[in-house]
Amino acid sequence: MGNQVEKLTHLNYKEVPTADPTGVDRDEGPRIGVSYIFSNDDDELEQQQDSVHDLGGEHPALQPYDPQLHEVECSVYYRDECIYQKSFAEEDTLPEEGDEGGGGHLSTYTPENLLNRCKPGDLVEFVCQAQYPHWVVYVGDFQVVHLHRLEVVNSFLTDASQGRRGRIANQLYRYKPLSPAVVVRNALEQVGCKDRDLSWRNSECFAAWCRYGKREFKIGGELRIGKQPYRLQIRLGDKRSHTLEFQSLEDLIMEKRRNDQIGRAAVIQELSSHLQAAEEEEEEDEDHHHPGAQTAVE
Repeated sequence: MGNQVEKLTHLNYKEVPTADPTGVDRDEGPRIGVSYIFSNDDDELEQQQDSVHDLGGEHPALQPYDPQLHEVECSVYYRDECIYQKSFAEEDTLPEEGDEGGGGHLSTYTPENLLNRCKPGDLVEFVCQAQYPHWVVYVGDFQVVHLHRLEVVNSFLTDASQGRRGRIANQLYRYKPLSPAVVVRNALEQVGCKDRDLSWRNSECFAAWCRYGKREFKIGGELRIGKQPYRLQIRLGDKRSHTLEFQSLEDLIMEKRRNDQIGRAAVIQELSSHLQAAEEEEEEDEDHHHPGAQTAVE
């Protein structure tokens, strides 16, 4: 699923930059890594999984969702700057009634409870096991704007949730946000944009662009010049992590979302198998380089 080629027929590249987005072009030497291109996620695949339900429809009872059990802890770096972090180690508040997954900013709530917490300009992330997270922008009056089925639409928050629990996601990205009024305006001005006119590959990129205004979230928002300044550090355990490198934030987000969709256990198993194979290959290489090496026999 994660290695399919992105379908570009419905996309355009209207805003390709001509300079480094930060205004700084530091030559840090070559980086080793791969930039991945994946298929669209929540705007297509998620709907295929639940095609019998539309916005406002009835939904079956979902299994209990535990963020600490299902979600992947990770950090995102642009060169040496941490620009995104999801860590349960920062959860230092007690859970409130009706919460799941502990307290703090990663707690999840029912859509009805979220309505009492949201303010215009907030980002909301709806989560569910084995599905891509779905991000929306709260614009007030119980309504949100979000990328849904390859179109930017205005919906009621409870309808956009499709029965999933959610959280206010303002603290995940560490960019400086725009004012709430500008965030709401950014979102509302895009309502009705669809298909070939879209500049975002998924709901997260759209919502984050509305709040932070950075072109890195848009399709083709960064030049691909060989460098890989973005790093996705995935936490595998208390003292283990694995880092992947990407040319663009857009590609990194697609991989991060794929990890959320397959779940923490699958990610750890996938990476552990990869690391084990890499270690075995290194050992074989060392044996070839040291012909005098012998295998102990008991």
